Amino acid sequence: MKKRYSPFICCIFFLLSGQFVFGQDLTFSQFYEQPLLRNPALAGVFTGDLRVSTVYRDQWASVTVPFRTEAMSVEYKMPMQGNNDVLTLGSQMTLDQAGDIQLKRTQFLPVVNYSKSLSDDKDTYLSIAFMGGPVYSQFDPTLIKTGDQYLGGSYNSSNPTSQMFTNTGYNYWDLATGVSFSSSYGENGRFYIGAGYAHFNKPVIHSVTGTVENFLYPKLTFNVGVNSPVTDRNRIIAFADYFTQNGYRQLLGGILYGFDVQKFYNEDPYTIYFGSFLRWGDAFVPVVKMDFKHMSVGLSYDVNVSKLKTVSNYRGGFELTASYHGFLKIRNSTLDKLRCTRF
Repeated sequence: MKKRYSPFICCIFFLLSGQFVFGQDLTFSQFYEQPLLRNPALAGVFTGDLRVSTVYRDQWASVTVPFRTEAMSVEYKMPMQGNNDVLTLGSQMTLDQAGDIQLKRTQFLPVVNYSKSLSDDKDTYLSIAFMGGPVYSQFDPTLIKTGDQYLGGSYNSSNPTSQMFTNTGYNYWDLATGVSFSSSYGENGRFYIGAGYAHFNKPVIHSVTGTVENFLYPKLTFNVGVNSPVTDRNRIIAFADYFTQNGYRQLLGGILYGFDVQKFYNEDPYTIYFGSFLRWGDAFVPVVKMDFKHMSVGLSYDVNVSKLKTVSNYRGGFELTASYHGFLKIRNSTLDKLRCTRF
């Protein structure tokens, strides 16, 4: 009974040592609600001057101690004087906590995105962006249970351990860049495509024993978004992301079908969306969402279809999103511009 680590604790050690760090970027099921994490060049691709988006995720409660993740992004668009170009400033903030040893990671990543107008007839833009800032990660070593603390099949926290920890966390600077192309088609259809390159500075991460250094490998991401009206009151919105990082690949995508339940003359309609997304080889995600006035609220649940489905009984976790977007009553507002980045 000496070697009685749980598999989860072993995984945490591997993550902290960096051996599997390539797969540790945050991934949300409603990934389209946190555009800066997808690609910093998607900042500002919305209708309005200001957008604030939040998300709360709780997962794996059916298997072990829940993983909880919170994130908030802020975007502010400023139209440039004398042309139709747009400058977007923003910030991405995230906090996640995992498991028995309370492994925490905090990110604060400011972003700047410049969108160059390519047409006087349509909202066609080419955007380039940069994002970067500090990342802090730490855990509580007093909560770790090692194999040599099990004597006679029983665990005792007062039993000495030979495992030494020189670090209880690590800090690093993380940089990302991206490009995107957005435009319109038909009467009210809109779309964008993009490519992002995260961790291009290859941040160094130290192991908890202080003897091993590893790099956070760069991640290349491709993004697609389409907003296509079906009738005056119905629309289909589709999103997809594909990324590759150190040989690891993931595809996320899905569709939302929305219909206006109430329309107003000079305000945004009340719209309800139903849809589903797929994180390939991992989870099937049904989604419901509602837009009202300048607010949006979404709820999703992960149905686990990975190799862990037997242990988890197909249960993944809930995810709740909320966002605000609107025009500001200021002199330099995108509401007064004929052309702007919109979606």
